[in-house]
Amino acid sequence: MSVSDDGDVPDTYEAYAETREKPRFTDWLRERAEPAWSDATEHRFARELGSGELDDDAFRRYVVQDYAFLETLVGAFGHAVGDAPTMASKGRLVDFLGTLTADENDYFERTFDALDVPRAEDAGPTLTPTTRAFENLLRRAAAEGGYAETLAVLVPAEWAYLEWASAVDGASPERFYLAEWVELHANEGFAEFVGWLRSELDREGESISPRRRRRVERLFEQTVELEVEFFESAY
Repeated sequence: MSVSDDGDVPDTYEAYAETREKPRFTDWLRERAEPAWSDATEHRFARELGSGELDDDAFRRYVVQDYAFLETLVGAFGHAVGDAPTMASKGRLVDFLGTLTADENDYFERTFDALDVPRAEDAGPTLTPTTRAFENLLRRAAAEGGYAETLAVLVPAEWAYLEWASAVDGASPERFYLAEWVELHANEGFAEFVGWLRSELDREGESISPRRRRRVERLFEQTVELEVEFFESAY
């Protein structure tokens, strides 16, 4: 049995499944994405955001780029709706699209007002290299692959946020835009959706070819690495 450079995570899902009592494809992907996964979910940015210590300038830079990225994320979820294998899956994805285009969009507008972000900047900011790379990755996954490849970027993008936000301890930050950003990603509804999204990728991972599994693994890992860079760019 071959293993990763880390020494303990098999480099194929088949080998991984043999070593676990209840293997999940998404668990294998997450473990293969270390140390980037821990770097993202335990990042200084997430810790400072959750504690309320994050500087407004850093959050302003972050939120402007994140809003620019939102349009591409919505497009990727829209593509997933078209590729989803059942009407139930399509409906679940459509429901989440409603959250992105309504609840989160409203949050961004109020946050921009509070942080005095000029309308020209929130409507068409200069994208950082990381934001451009993130957008290109989502577009490539949707255009060149199928449902599994699209999920390979959507799952870590949402799951990592659930992980760091759920780890926030203590009282909510005083500034509403920090507190609400945590709350948007640390609630029962979002946790259920991420769990469902993972189950979709788990099922796809069980059925696709080894070659596609490798492609899905690369996309998942690249997404996690970009999450780390996205946080870093705020500083």
